[in-house]
Amino acid sequence: MKRMVQCLGLMLIILSFSIPAIAADKGKSPIPGMTRDQLITLAKSGAPASIANQATIMIPGEDGKMVEAVMGTNGFTCIPDIDGQEDPDPMCGDAASMQWANDLMGGAAKPTNTLPGIAYMAKGGWHYEKDGKILMKEEPGSKLVKEPPHWMLFWPFSSKTSGIPSLPNNLGTYVMWDGTPFAHLMIDQDPGKLK
Repeated sequence: MKRMVQCLGLMLIILSFSIPAIAADKGKSPIPGMTRDQLITLAKSGAPASIANQATIMIPGEDGKMVEAVMGTNGFTCIPDIDGQEDPDPMCGDAASMQWANDLMGGAAKPTNTLPGIAYMAKGGWHYEKDGKILMKEEPGSKLVKEPPHWMLFWPFSSKTSGIPSLPNNLGTYVMWDGTPFAHLMIDQDPGKLK
């Protein structure tokens, strides 16, 4: 029964998770013309096969809202695109990371996940930079930057208390959005090469 309640809770989170729909609302079509099978394959490309092959796959429906295409068994969910840029950035994450992302996209003051979340972006992602800082959203004068393949740990991090830099660096690990409630750890390591 407890497992069923957890699964139902996860499904509610997932069904409200609509990052590609938000990108579409901005006038961008995140993955135009892709078939259902192509979207599933793209979504799975975000994580190591050992995770993606047992993950729930969510893809945009005709109305732009996420619909379940494949029911998973490992607690991870994969989506084909986050940012709606010219190069899709699929992501696969566990329930805590999906809660974190849902809070971010829903405009919450801070994340509500009570456990650390882990997510993979084997094709990299995107962010905006301005004046030597990574921004949470586009601002006038900011530039769009392509991120390398990476994985993330969604839990409170601070560069001041951890000593981890707040910008991409040669070490390959940094605190993204440092100083905000949505600060999280970015690890520039290709998830596609993890087993």
